[in-house]
Amino acid sequence: FVKFSKSFIRFIVVFLPTNIIKMVTPCDVPVGVITGDDVTKLLQHAKDNGYAIPAFNCTSSSTCNSVLEAAAKCNSPVIIQASNGGGQFFVGKSIKDKDACAVGSVAMAMHVRTVAPFYGVPVILHSDHCAKKLLPWFDGMLEADEAYYAQYGEPLFSSHMLDLSEEPDEENIAICVEYFKRMAPMKIWLEMEIGITGGEEDGVNNEDVDPEKLYTSPEQVYSVYEALSPIGNMFSIAAAFGNVHGVYKPGNVSLQPARLQTHQEFTKEKISASEDKPIFLVMHGGSGSTDEEIATAVKAGVVKMNVDTDTQWAYWDGTRKFVAENSDYLQGQIGNPKGPDAPNKKYYDPRVWIRKAEESMGERCGVSMDKLGSKGTFPPKKPESGTTPIYNFKPIAHNPLKDAVEGVSKMVASAMGK
Repeated sequence: FVKFSKSFIRFIVVFLPTNIIKMVTPCDVPVGVITGDDVTKLLQHAKDNGYAIPAFNCTSSSTCNSVLEAAAKCNSPVIIQASNGGGQFFVGKSIKDKDACAVGSVAMAMHVRTVAPFYGVPVILHSDHCAKKLLPWFDGMLEADEAYYAQYGEPLFSSHMLDLSEEPDEENIAICVEYFKRMAPMKIWLEMEIGITGGEEDGVNNEDVDPEKLYTSPEQVYSVYEALSPIGNMFSIAAAFGNVHGVYKPGNVSLQPARLQTHQEFTKEKISASEDKPIFLVMHGGSGSTDEEIATAVKAGVVKMNVDTDTQWAYWDGTRKFVAENSDYLQGQIGNPKGPDAPNKKYYDPRVWIRKAEESMGERCGVSMDKLGSKGTFPPKKPESGTTPIYNFKPIAHNPLKDAVEGVSKMVASAMGK
C-alpha cells in the first residue's frame, strides 16, 4: 500500500478477477465480529468498490479458524456462516434435542466472537439457508440474538438468511416481512432468496426443479424491495440466475449473471434512484462458475458469495495428502520405517493432521477472496500481544427506570397489535 503523509489515507491496490487494477480505501469498520451499521457500511463499501465478500460455511472451531487465518493472510473481510446441519454437527451428532441445531449455531457464534479479534479483520457472523421447515432453528437463533442484545447492546449474529424460495412468492415475502420487523430493531441484516438455486444442500433438494424457476425476474426482485424497504435498508436478495449447489466443472452450469444488472436497472427506474445499483445482491451455488461469470455478477452488485463444496474438499484434501505421504507412520501407535519400537505420536496426533486440513482449506479460501476481489481490501489490524481481553464480553450498564419505561411501552404496543 501507499501512505500519503498529509491525509494518512491508505490505498490498497486490488487485482480484480478481470485483471483491472483498482485503488480502494479500506472500509472504516472495527475488527472482529461486526453488527448493525458497520455491516451496512462494509457491504456498501464492497458494492461501491466492485468486490464481494466470500461467505464460508463452517462446521467446527477448526474450520472457523481456517477461514479467519485465510482472511488475515489475504487482507480481506470475511463472512462465516452456520447452516442448520453445521449447527447440529457443532453441538454433536449424538444430541437429538429439538433445539440442537440452534444451540450448535450459537456455540459456533460464541467461538467466533471470542477469537475473531485476534485475527485483525472484520467478520460478519451469518446463518445460512433456512427453509420453512427449519424455521424453529431460525427462531432459536433469534431468541439468542435478543438475549445477547439485552446484555450487550448488539445481536449475537450479524445477519441471518431466510430461504423460502420453495414457497409461493407472496408467502415467501410475507414471512420475510414479519421476521424483518423483529430483526430491524436489533439492526440484524436479513438475506432472503427468491427464485430457486438448483442442486441439493442441507436437506433441501432442487435437482429436478423446472429450469425456468432457476432464473428470477426483475419484477420478483422489485417486489421484495418494495415490501422490505419500508421496514429498513439492511437486507439483501439472493436472486437466482441459474445457480446450482454441488460439484460441477466451470462452464457446465448455465449461468446468466447479466440478468442481475437488469434487476438493478428495473428497481432503479421504479424508485427513481440516483444510485446505479440500489440493491444488495447475493450469489449462491457458485460451483461451476467461471471467473468471468463471477466477475460479471460482482460488477452487477453482488456483495456476498457462498462457498462450501470447494472448501469441504480442500479440508479433506489436506488430510488425504498427509495420510498418503505418511502412511507408514499411521499404521499403529508404534512401529514405522525407523524401527519396530519407534513411536508415531507426532503423526497421528489430531493437531498434526487436522492442521494440514486447515492449511489446505485456508489456501482455497484465499482463492475465493482473490476471485471476488476482496483480497487486499482490509490490511489486518492485529492487536499487540496481551492487549485483547481474554473474556471480551462487556454487558451494557442498565438504567432500571429506563428499562421499566421501555418494558411498559412494549407491552402497550403489543396490546395494541403493533
